[in-house]
Amino acid sequence: MSLDDIKQRIEKAEKDAGREIGSTHLIAVSKVQPNARVEAVLQEGHRLYGENRVQEAAGKWPDFREQFDGIQVHLIGPLQTNKARQAMELFEAIHSVDRPKLAKTLARLAQEIGTCPDVFLQVNTGEEDQKAGVMPADADAFVQECRDLDLPVQGLMCIPPVDEEPSLHFALLAKIAKRNGLTGLSMGMSGDFERAIALGATHIRVGSAIFGERTYS
Repeated sequence: MSLDDIKQRIEKAEKDAGREIGSTHLIAVSKVQPNARVEAVLQEGHRLYGENRVQEAAGKWPDFREQFDGIQVHLIGPLQTNKARQAMELFEAIHSVDRPKLAKTLARLAQEIGTCPDVFLQVNTGEEDQKAGVMPADADAFVQECRDLDLPVQGLMCIPPVDEEPSLHFALLAKIAKRNGLTGLSMGMSGDFERAIALGATHIRVGSAIFGERTYS
């Protein structure tokens, strides 16, 4: 499926939901994709990308930034505290702030560096033991804690359980965001982004539908 196909589907979903056209940001998930595929999408003019790992992003994006203007890269995968400084230098936004220790580390580094990427707080809407994120019952307190640390909290992120209807989780995330006065909703992937847009997603994460299937080594 081409980038244009995805953009047309996004626009249709926005229209169907009565939303402003262009109100959904498409994060092209470039993790584990060959540089040639990423460059092809860059040549098409797309400028917003998502990476899962700090190390992979560090080996990929500095060179691309020299070749193309206006690139933004968001971290959508888990972040270890010992990689936080590097992440703050590499990414325009971090979607996976999922625990107080990481929030405090980012806040301390922000004071040292003088800037901070936009922050999305990850909520474990499915309350899955193996998945990162604060539990829904703890989300309000975590939002407040991050605000007290002066972090630039833009919104919330979730990854629904694979075996459940994602719309239930998108609706829950939207409800938590609304009561906390947050407008950013990072939710929806290749298989369900239209449903996410219908429920207010501002950032959707689409990878294989744009780049093709990943090959893991």
